Amino acid sequence: MKEVAAVANAPTASALGRRYWLVPVVRAVVALIPAVTIPFTANHTPAFGLLVFGAFALVSGLAVGILSWSSLVGTRVRGTFATQGVVGIVVGVLALVTHTGGLGYFLYLVSVWGIVTGFLELYSGVRMRRLSPTARDWMVVGGATVLLAVVFLLIPADAVAAVGLLGAYLVVLGVYLGIAGLSLKWTMDTLVSPAVANDSDSL
Repeated sequence: MKEVAAVANAPTASALGRRYWLVPVVRAVVALIPAVTIPFTANHTPAFGLLVFGAFALVSGLAVGILSWSSLVGTRVRGTFATQGVVGIVVGVLALVTHTGGLGYFLYLVSVWGIVTGFLELYSGVRMRRLSPTARDWMVVGGATVLLAVVFLLIPADAVAAVGLLGAYLVVLGVYLGIAGLSLKWTMDTLVSPAVANDSDSL
């Protein structure tokens, strides 16, 4: 029973639901699908960029908002991730509906989304850095998203370069979140399994 109590008080169990590892894995899949689409499309126009970005932001926002809300119960950052999800949904719908807005609009919309959602995730990581094993991942992803926003604000107005940079960001994001999610799953399994076995032996 002592082992079970120790696991219950561990940072992983206190800050996350046991199935939270699904959140980064789902986010990874959502990022990698458009990342694979971009290289196989020759027409890297602003309209194409807005459609790809809009679909990603919308689905990613839904995933972050719904899954985080259900798996981060009782944490300090549940509302922050819910807000991040809502921002993604709103910006995603806006990008899809107004995909003919042009290059400047594409660069501006990605930058606004990146700054807002990036800082929200970065804030969540900093706030939970002593309580959650995923805090570092949140800080890395948040920082990368803010960096994307800054790059989109500073790069020359070139549609091909902008869409390519978006694709590169999605690849890095997808790979990183996939590894982070699976690593978290294995960590949780390792923490819980010995405790369950020891508790069974004591009966």
